[in-house]
Amino acid sequence: MTIFITGATGFIGSHLVNHLSRTGHRLVCLARPTSDRKILEESGATIVFGDVTDRSATREVMQGCQWVVHLASTFEFWVTDKRVYRAVNVDGTRTLMENALEAGVTKVIHVSTAAVYGNAEWPISEETPFGLSCASMYAQTKREGDALVWKMYRERGLPVVGIMPGAVLGPNDPKAAGRYVANFARGKMPAQVLTRRVFPFVHVRDVCGAIVLALELESTVGEKYLIVGQNMTFGELNKMISDIAGAKLPLVKLPDWLSVFNSYLFTALADLTGGCPLWDMSVDQIALMKMGGEFDGSKATRQLGLTYTPIRLALEEAIASLG
Repeated sequence: MTIFITGATGFIGSHLVNHLSRTGHRLVCLARPTSDRKILEESGATIVFGDVTDRSATREVMQGCQWVVHLASTFEFWVTDKRVYRAVNVDGTRTLMENALEAGVTKVIHVSTAAVYGNAEWPISEETPFGLSCASMYAQTKREGDALVWKMYRERGLPVVGIMPGAVLGPNDPKAAGRYVANFARGKMPAQVLTRRVFPFVHVRDVCGAIVLALELESTVGEKYLIVGQNMTFGELNKMISDIAGAKLPLVKLPDWLSVFNSYLFTALADLTGGCPLWDMSVDQIALMKMGGEFDGSKATRQLGLTYTPIRLALEEAIASLG
């Protein structure tokens, strides 16, 4: 099959391309001219320049593709221009899905996030009703993008499968989770925050495995899959990182109220200076960590045959990749 992939130069995307390059599938990857395309070039993928907000960049090339994997998103918890969240996560998703319908592709994997469930009642499964609120602009706009996708499924027959990972861990991650692991492993965190809050985690390899299984197995169209290997408190995660890295764990544990207060302070300073909040303690990131969630990822095991990798191994590989 010919697979069109957005977000192929990102954390999950690069691992997925590396995995798929060992199969018989032909890969067509959307990339911005400024992105690091080394992995795409080494994989032998066909590279198309553009981004998901540009309708013409995807319309023509998608005509020859049977499958689409939509990974591209604005996955940050602080940006200088908040309009980018809706431009990519909502409008870009709408554009891509309309082009997929026009091209007549047979399957679309829409990669979202477990965070779209917001403050839903725990434990959370695919059937759990969404909570009234989301904890970040990222999660809120991903929820809005999801709503568009599933409306197209119901009303226009979009052949979509939803993949909703928890916090994704693994080697060579430049995003929030990777920076969190790196800061603890290098002893750069002055204190621990929100140590009793529960959060869902998964190895990046398992997310890629779920995507491939959902593509290749029949009867997955119309299904949603939470991809969560383990629910852990941040205190448990911190200790595991410390044990693996041999780094001293900060003895100071900030009370939750002080963590929230600091996030507002650091975000205000970032907004003034144009630099990122200290230690990634933005309002949105701390709010998401504080909300937390206990998720059930077993549907992917039952229906897709996915086997989850221990989170400790994900952390070992992530820390080894730090150099």
